[in-house]
Amino acid sequence: MASRVLVVDDEKLIVKGLKFSLEQDGMEVTSAYDGEEALTLAKENRYDMILLDIMLPKMDGMEVCQQIREFSDVPIIMLTAKGDDMDKILGLEYGADDYITKPFNILEVKARMKAILRRNLRHEAEPPKNNIITAGSMRIDIDSRTLRIDDREIYLTAKEFDLVELLALNPNKVYSREILLKTVWGNDYPGDARTVDVHVRRLREKIEENPSDPKYVHTKWGVGYYFNHA
Repeated sequence: MASRVLVVDDEKLIVKGLKFSLEQDGMEVTSAYDGEEALTLAKENRYDMILLDIMLPKMDGMEVCQQIREFSDVPIIMLTAKGDDMDKILGLEYGADDYITKPFNILEVKARMKAILRRNLRHEAEPPKNNIITAGSMRIDIDSRTLRIDDREIYLTAKEFDLVELLALNPNKVYSREILLKTVWGNDYPGDARTVDVHVRRLREKIEENPSDPKYVHTKWGVGYYFNHA
């Protein structure tokens, strides 16, 4: 079944180029040229991937990404014309799965898209584990991919859930950033270890009462991260 992709950019030449190239790979591509249109399409349709520009009319890409995350864990790749790290990190903070800086090579875009899509397909193909993980007041249901604290559901993106699931299934085992990147994002993911740091920070803000003094996801300085609720 063809992957359905939403491409959002106010530069029509960029949209046209991406649409043509992705359709050559057999994908179904829908286009949007402003933030409000993108949000409406994301609410009304199911997509396998969204390519989302940051600088958009009516509503910027950061706000669109944040609002989509309130109802969907569809993979989002941010497109930014700025080269500074802050835009990239902010994109991840708002719930994006990856970012690409303009001007970009279409082959790089497709490589990153395919890495994320393959990862998601592997998750869908995995047999249910029928596992419930309890840790203090936290309850992780691996079947339904939900996490509750004090019976209140905490909304996590797909990557945030993958991270906490891996760590919670292996308590006290320290994972380096590089291993987490390969395990959660896949061997062919071209991003760097900062992606892990940003996702861990965002995860802590959602599940920890005090993110600066975490109860669940801990840092082993100079090594990586581990799960311990003692």
